[in-house]
Amino acid sequence: MFTGLIREIGRIRGLAPRRGVVRLDIDAPKLAAVANIGESIAVNGICLTVTGVKGRVFSVEAATETRRLTTFESWRRGGLVHLEPALRAGDALDGHLVQGHADGVGKIKSFQDVENGKELEVQVPKSLQKYVVNKGSIAINGVSLTVNKAEGDIISVRMIPHTVDGTTFKVKKAGDPVNLEVDIIGKYVEKLHFLGS
Repeated sequence: MFTGLIREIGRIRGLAPRRGVVRLDIDAPKLAAVANIGESIAVNGICLTVTGVKGRVFSVEAATETRRLTTFESWRRGGLVHLEPALRAGDALDGHLVQGHADGVGKIKSFQDVENGKELEVQVPKSLQKYVVNKGSIAINGVSLTVNKAEGDIISVRMIPHTVDGTTFKVKKAGDPVNLEVDIIGKYVEKLHFLGS
């Protein structure tokens, strides 16, 4: 479980196929210093298991299904990724409950200056639109954000300068794919409603 608050921006040092998975080596000195094999780290909002640590670099592996359902295939050596270690008992829950299980891939439509920050517009797949509500929570590339407006297949979120500066959104552009994870509460409500009808 995660909160959607990014703790470090890592740089991809290598991607290598290995026994049906792809090993990803990430340069992240702060997290590598405390990471242990077997622990979970969210990488651009995808929960992955640490399989190795060497100096300032830790490794994770992504299976076929993970690569198919996320933006993983667009990642390249030298690229930047959001990183968040798993929530531990007693940690503050400052964002919202994020599982690290991407529900789908969206596409950035625009990222523009607005008063007191930036506004990000993202096109959301039809299958996820019913879970996104005004003033609700969504994780975009693992970042906990509040939906400012949801109209049709477009959602907009506002980011203060602190959020922009502490994430890779400052280098994103229209057309870039992003991992989306909708608020799990909406999915549970839907399931319970279905079972009760």
